[in-house]
Amino acid sequence: MTAAHTTELAGPSGARDRRIVLVINSGSSSLKYQLLDMASGEVLATGLIDRIGLGTSSIAHEATGAEKATREAVLPDHEAAFDAMLRAFAEHGPSLEVHPPIAIGHRVVHGGRRFLGTVVIDDDVERNIEDLIPLAPLHNPANLAGIRAARHVFPDVPHTAVFDTAFHTTMSDASSLYAIDRDIAERFRVRKYGFHGTSHQYVSRRAAEFLGIPLEESRIVVLHIGNGASMCAVAGGRSVETSMGMTPLEGLVMGTRSGDLDPAVLAHLHRQAGLDIAELDDLLNRRSGLLGLAGSNDMRDVLARRDAGDEAAATAFDVYVHRLRHYLGAYLGLLGGADAVVFTAGVGENSAPVREATVAGFEWLGIELDAGRNAERAREARRISTESSRTAVLVVPTNEELEIAQQTLDVIGA
Repeated sequence: MTAAHTTELAGPSGARDRRIVLVINSGSSSLKYQLLDMASGEVLATGLIDRIGLGTSSIAHEATGAEKATREAVLPDHEAAFDAMLRAFAEHGPSLEVHPPIAIGHRVVHGGRRFLGTVVIDDDVERNIEDLIPLAPLHNPANLAGIRAARHVFPDVPHTAVFDTAFHTTMSDASSLYAIDRDIAERFRVRKYGFHGTSHQYVSRRAAEFLGIPLEESRIVVLHIGNGASMCAVAGGRSVETSMGMTPLEGLVMGTRSGDLDPAVLAHLHRQAGLDIAELDDLLNRRSGLLGLAGSNDMRDVLARRDAGDEAAATAFDVYVHRLRHYLGAYLGLLGGADAVVFTAGVGENSAPVREATVAGFEWLGIELDAGRNAERAREARRISTESSRTAVLVVPTNEELEIAQQTLDVIGA
């Protein structure tokens, strides 16, 4: 489908009333997308195109109420991937001519201190995202490739950039500055930026709604724990502290990332093991965390092996939970208590043992888990603490695509 043809996607005014938004999450070799009708809250379609530029790509598209359609194709770049996405909509629905998007929202990992919120993308915004590549060399180039491909394919539709870092720009200097030479830090933009902001923002707001308390008066600790993991202390709907730092490596133990460690470890491994910068980066980001400790980055595998008596898996679980408890205690102290401790993302939403171990022993701070509620599985937001618990413990499924779509509508005034 050519750019000229896509002008037809503007559609009739009646279709525009449906407030349909296409959400794009572009990775280095992948393209995830979701089409949402924001008037009804319905997800119309989801898709994943993988292995872009790596030989044969896999394409999976699923329209709501229909079976998932899959195929393979050679897709050399993101523009070819967008053409494949448009073909999937045309062949498997819903039709983008019947359901035209009024805007396209893009996830962008790093906005530095330059972007404090969602913005409409123009050439200047593209240049600024490109300028921030040194802060996110693995992510921003891919995000930018997706933006450029989408703007070419959808030239007459407004595009927005929703930044993972934007929610955390409300942190104070006390929270976000590192104690290194100020001139060097400012020159090379070294500071804590934080990530998963879209998820933390969505989940903290949903938690306040669930509890029936005003967001501006709420104190909430969000634990976004999946393969990547971070925590956030949210006061009055604003991020005041988060565990990830200048990069997503800092903080919690993750699937393959180490989280916090003494920076002198790097110098030691360089001197003693002869590891260079690339090898150290690979070690800490791709061969550490649960994978490094237990040989698997999947918490389900770690728990199964622990329960079967595997000592390495048991130790990995203990290290993982210890770090969660360390940050939880710090954030409860920072907030002066909390209305809610909220678990979200893959591990947070699905692992009862992790939730139980994380809050165990915090009864003296008013946190009392209900074992029966914690063991239940459900897709909706729910309370897993006792009714008498002074601090509620919640499980709130995250929905970053919905948050991106809503922020997109807000910024274009739709």
